[in-house]
Amino acid sequence: MPDKRGRNERDQQVKRRKLENGEEVVTPIYATEFSQEDIENEQRRPKKKVAVLLGSTTEKTIEGDLFTAFVAAGAISKANAADPKKSSLVRCARTDKGVHAAGNVVSLKMIVEDSDIVQKINEKLGPQIRVWDILVASKSFSSYQMCDSRIYEYLIPSHCFLPPHPSTYLGTKLVEFAEKEDDLEGYKARQEEVATYWDEIDEKTIRPLLESFPEDIRKMVEQALHLDDEETLTPLETPKPEQQKPAEETESAPAEESSAENPAESGVDEETIAYRKKILESVKKVKAAYLTSRRAYRIPPARLARIQAALDKYLGTRNFYNYTIQKTYKDPSAKRHIKTFKLNPEPIIINGTEWLSLKVHGQSFMMHQIRKMVAMVALIVRCGCDPQRIVDTYGPTKIAIPKAPGLGLLLERPVFDVYNKKAVDLDKKPIDFDNYATEMNEFKQREIYDRIFREEEQTHAFSAFFNHIDHYPQEEFLYVTSGGLASAKSIAVPGEDQSKSQSGQKSQSEALAQVEMESEDERAGEEEG
Repeated sequence: MPDKRGRNERDQQVKRRKLENGEEVVTPIYATEFSQEDIENEQRRPKKKVAVLLGSTTEKTIEGDLFTAFVAAGAISKANAADPKKSSLVRCARTDKGVHAAGNVVSLKMIVEDSDIVQKINEKLGPQIRVWDILVASKSFSSYQMCDSRIYEYLIPSHCFLPPHPSTYLGTKLVEFAEKEDDLEGYKARQEEVATYWDEIDEKTIRPLLESFPEDIRKMVEQALHLDDEETLTPLETPKPEQQKPAEETESAPAEESSAENPAESGVDEETIAYRKKILESVKKVKAAYLTSRRAYRIPPARLARIQAALDKYLGTRNFYNYTIQKTYKDPSAKRHIKTFKLNPEPIIINGTEWLSLKVHGQSFMMHQIRKMVAMVALIVRCGCDPQRIVDTYGPTKIAIPKAPGLGLLLERPVFDVYNKKAVDLDKKPIDFDNYATEMNEFKQREIYDRIFREEEQTHAFSAFFNHIDHYPQEEFLYVTSGGLASAKSIAVPGEDQSKSQSGQKSQSEALAQVEMESEDERAGEEEG
């Protein structure tokens, strides 16, 4: 406490100096300013340290809306409304932007005399934030420091565990390394339940569609089919044979895009533009057929068992430096304890897509850790890799593990077992989210699950993520082949050639940047806590 008191005194001294010098004092955007007269006329009421139990789903941090609602409901005095630090507001899990929370806990000093204070606060909040309860806690309670562990849930479509298409870069490398390492039989055994999946889709769905196209267009589409980026893959850059020009006269992709609007300016005739459009439309039809086939996939029990077997490799205290950023193998803070990591064996089907629920219970998590753990398990299973490869990632070899899309992640609840035992002795109510299960489940379904399902249906984020990985034409992700970690481009361990280390680090960063393809907003917000 002395450190905190000292920080507050220093902050006040800085504030006074700025005022004396005529400088502007910047307050948080969610601070509420009241006149001196309003503050003096307000009746002083006692504050108590409380635990606010809540759920949220928002693209921004929750403190702003939450603190404003506390002030509006009379739970924060007008004297403290402009300086949130006076209320000692602390979150137990730093979910930040874009990460949903069905259950979270905020601790602060608050006025709780009104019996209907929860209702008053909720009336000041939008539907994306709900307060479940406000419990009077011990004076020393800190939701962050006294949180024993946290439970996160990750929702993922079951088609993410389909193998890469055999024609993709990763698909060809899986077979190539299995043959090279004399592991072809083992690889086939690990892919037994999906061994004929792509052959059947290609034969029953894709081939009839291709045969419906004119022969010249079909050939172009077949060449383009399994390239990564639909905009760069398109044979739009290849004119009809009778219209081919010398290489130096060939238009660039950006120029051709503009030529669709101004054919006269580009020198490309309208017939060529129409031809290219037909090819692009045909490619899109085939890709849509593949996407529809993926969504129709229903995962068999054998595949579910493989997922759970891989998740089990995370249990215990492990060195997760490969599953976060800016950590080294020797950094002791990279060691984290995972209590459980469970797959719900009963998938759910939403709008034709089958979804799986993964729940991880750990003491604390580092930046990006959960999303990288999920991505690694998906890569292990879909690539027919031995789950023991996960154990290899705890060693000194640095590899590039991408992080799965952020939209599937939510904080299920924090756990306060140690505090709850003390709370009983202090005649305080324990923090138990089971008491609000009905309200929380309704909130999760309406504000979190439905939003996740809707966003995936609109953006196809999961399909795009794994598609980028499957087509990435370098060796950064080949650690999931039968060749093991040695087959991927890795970073040198201490004592080795540092130029090699820097080169490997750069190539890994570039690979991750290309396959993750996230907006700045999502990149800024992560689980950590």
